[in-house]
Amino acid sequence: MSQQDNYHHLLQTLSMAIGVLELKDTDELRREVIALSEGAQKTTLRMAVFGPFNYGKSTLLNALLGEKALPIDLIPTTGAAIRVCYGPHLQTRIGLASRQEIVEAGTDILKQYAILDDHRRMREDVVSVEVSCPHPFLQTGVELLDLPGTNDREAQDALAKEQLLTADVVIQMLDGRKLMTLGEREHLRDWLLDRGIDSVVFVVNFLNLLEPADQKQVMNRMRFVAESFRSQLPPGVSNLYRVDALPALRARLKGDMAAAQTTGLPMLETALQTIVQIYQTEGLPQQPQRAIALAKRLQLALSEKIAVVQSQVQNDALDRAQQRLEIKQRAQKLIIKGFRESVSDTKAWLDLPTLLRDHETGAQIALQQQRFPLWLTETLKPIWLGHQRQVVGWVHKACEFFNQPRPTELWFAFPSGPAAQSPPSPSSTSAKEEDIAPVAIATGLGWLMGGPLGAAIFGGTGYMVNKLENIAVSKADLPQFEQNDEHYRQAAHYYLTQFRAAALTALQEYERTAERIILMPIAEEHTDPNRNRHQHQLTLLQNTLAALEDAIGAI
Repeated sequence: MSQQDNYHHLLQTLSMAIGVLELKDTDELRREVIALSEGAQKTTLRMAVFGPFNYGKSTLLNALLGEKALPIDLIPTTGAAIRVCYGPHLQTRIGLASRQEIVEAGTDILKQYAILDDHRRMREDVVSVEVSCPHPFLQTGVELLDLPGTNDREAQDALAKEQLLTADVVIQMLDGRKLMTLGEREHLRDWLLDRGIDSVVFVVNFLNLLEPADQKQVMNRMRFVAESFRSQLPPGVSNLYRVDALPALRARLKGDMAAAQTTGLPMLETALQTIVQIYQTEGLPQQPQRAIALAKRLQLALSEKIAVVQSQVQNDALDRAQQRLEIKQRAQKLIIKGFRESVSDTKAWLDLPTLLRDHETGAQIALQQQRFPLWLTETLKPIWLGHQRQVVGWVHKACEFFNQPRPTELWFAFPSGPAAQSPPSPSSTSAKEEDIAPVAIATGLGWLMGGPLGAAIFGGTGYMVNKLENIAVSKADLPQFEQNDEHYRQAAHYYLTQFRAAALTALQEYERTAERIILMPIAEEHTDPNRNRHQHQLTLLQNTLAALEDAIGAI
C-alpha cells in the first residue's frame, strides 16, 4: 500500500480500537481519535489560532480578514471553536445539538451562540459555529479556526485540545509583556510536541506596549524558544513573528497600509500565503505523527485492559468480587499513606523556621535587585507547585481508582509582593499565627498560580469572596519601608509569613475535603462468573492490539 493508504488504514484501526475499548462519548481519547479522523477528510488547509484567553487571538484573525468578523472585547468571551471559511457574503451558520441550523447575515449572532455565559461556561446546545467571509485568502482554500482561550475551564481546554488535531498549521499566540509562562511551556510539550503537532507558527503580541529596548530583549528570548521547537514548516518560512494585533486591526479598518506595515502583520501574511502556495502544489500534509501518538496511547489502554481481562479469565473459578474488593482496600491504604505523607512533607516545608532558612535570603536579595516577581516565578512557586502536585495527585488517583468525580477545582492566590512597604508593627507581628491567614489572603490577591493542576484554595472563588467580604485590610494603611538591608530582610520575612499562612489555610481546607474522599467506604461487588464473555473480550482486545501494532509499523 502507498503511504497515504497506510495512513488511512491506521486511522481506521484507531477507530476500531476505541470501539473495542468501549470508551464513553465524553472520553478524551475517543473524542481526539474522532477529531483526527474527521480532519483527515477535509479538503481545505486549516489554520488554528491557539493560546490563553486575552492573548488577542480573535483580534489577530480580524486583522487578517480586514474587518471585525469575530467578537472581541476586553473581557474574554469566545466559548466555541469558530471556523472561518470562504463565502460570497459575511454570514454565520450555527449548528445545534437538536440538528437545527441557524443562518444569519453578518456575525452579530455570535454574541448569542459563541460566547461564554454568565458562569463562564460554553453553551451545551451548540455543536458547530461557522463564519463565511469574502476574503481572497480564504478563497485559496484556507480555513481559519478561532479556538477558545485556554487556562479558564476544563471544557474549553478539552475543546481546544481536540480541535488542534484537525489543524494543518497552528498559530500559537504569545504575550510579549511576559516571558513564556509555565502553562504555555506545558501546552507546548503536552498539547503539541507529545501529540505529534509540529507545524507551529509563534506570534508575539503586545510588544507595542513595551519600551523599544525591552521589545528587542523579549524578541531575542522568544526567538530562543522558537528555535528550540523543531517546527515542521515549508523551507524558508520562519516560525516566529511579531504582530501587534490591535494596532494592525485598526490600521486595516482605516485602510492605512503604512501603519499596518509597522505592526508586523504583512510579514505574517506573507508567511501564511507561502505555506498555502506550497501545500497547494504538494498537496495537504498528512499528520502521521499525530495518529501515531494517539495509537501509542491506545496501545497502552489496550494493554492495561488486556491485563485486567486476563486476570478475570484466570480467576473465574474464584470469587472475583472479593478479589476486587481486596485490591481496592490495598489501593486505598496506599493512597491514604501517600496522601498523608505528601501533606506532612508540605507542612514540614512550610514550617516557618525552615521556610525562612531556605528562602528569606533569596527573597531579600530579589527585593533589593528589584526582581522579586521573577524570584517568585522561578523559585518559590515551582517548589510549592511540586508539593501541591504530590498532595492533589493522590486524591486524583483515589477518584480514578474508585470511579468518583474529582473534588472542586483548587484555587490559591499568592500574596502580593512587597512593594517598598514596611512590615506590620511589632504588636501585629506578635499576633497569633491563626490570625495571620485572613490578613495574608486579604492583602494577597496578586499573582495567580499556573500549571496543569491550577492552584487555589479548596472551595473555589466563592469561598475566597465570602472570606474577603468581612476583612478590611488595606495596603495603604501600612507604613513605607526604608531602603536598607534590614528592612528588605523584614519585607522578605513578612512576605514569607503571609505566604505560609495562606498556604497552610489552603492545605488544611483541602486536607479536610480530601480525607472524606480517600476514606470513603468501599462497597462490595457482586460476582460475575460469565467466563465465556471474558474470554471473547480478551481475544478481541488482543487481536485489536496486534492490528494496531501492524498499522503503526506500516507507517
